[in-house]
Amino acid sequence: MLETIVQGVLLGGLYTLFALGQSLMFGVMRLTNTAQGDFIILGAFAVIAGTALFGDAPLLITLAVLPVAFGFGYVLQRYVLNGTLGKDPLPSLVVTFGLSIVIQNLLLELFSADPRSIETGGLNTQGLHLGESLSVGVLPLIVLAVAIVATGGLQWLFANTALGRSFRAVSDDREIAELMGLNAKKVYALATAIAFVLIAIAGALQGMRTTVSPSDGPLLLLFAFEAVIIGGMGSFWGTLAGAMILGITQQIGFRLDPGWGIWVGHLVFLGVLVLRPQGLFPKTVG
Repeated sequence: MLETIVQGVLLGGLYTLFALGQSLMFGVMRLTNTAQGDFIILGAFAVIAGTALFGDAPLLITLAVLPVAFGFGYVLQRYVLNGTLGKDPLPSLVVTFGLSIVIQNLLLELFSADPRSIETGGLNTQGLHLGESLSVGVLPLIVLAVAIVATGGLQWLFANTALGRSFRAVSDDREIAELMGLNAKKVYALATAIAFVLIAIAGALQGMRTTVSPSDGPLLLLFAFEAVIIGGMGSFWGTLAGAMILGITQQIGFRLDPGWGIWVGHLVFLGVLVLRPQGLFPKTVG
């Protein structure tokens, strides 16, 4: 059981990275990005393409992809998604769903449907022995550490910086924030740019951990959405906790029956949605 819980926590670290960008965009703009999973896969394939063009240096390629992701997220929000924001959530859902379809078909055309992975020089097979009967992978530990640092970094950004105060201001009341001199469209674009950096990191680590294919996006979106809902919308530490709960329950399900792991996670999500729809640790970004 100890091994199951440890593996669930490590899996929860990956789910945290899947979900943080979604939590950030919803917390600041009340925007649900239904293309979240496909953007994660796009990030993975960007690193895969980079390693094919420039050699096997996945870390350097990932670092090079991050500023591209930042710029892409800024432009996407500033010139596309800002036009969908308002009291009606349907336009943003439709636009991001359309982006999801475009990304999937683009990746199919460029890379085919064959699963691919990012070569890590054996890092994804290395393990650490903790005692006689427990071994954990080095790469999952790195993923968990990145997830915790990213969560803490976001919380610090919102609580202690002028940019974070701008995020909280436009989230609480956009009209008053604009009267105080803030440009809400630019603030939204910066929030999405940061979210896309997290998405790119998640995609790169997912591609290092396992194989990815163009059709994987919707499943990753589901995991991200469940983690955010379980933890509570707009709460970064809640997102981390929700991802951990999801990962542990899935691992318990896999231990009981290999065919029921993911379904047990879905059942926990549905239970939270019915009994506590605001999430277990609800908190606004402010």
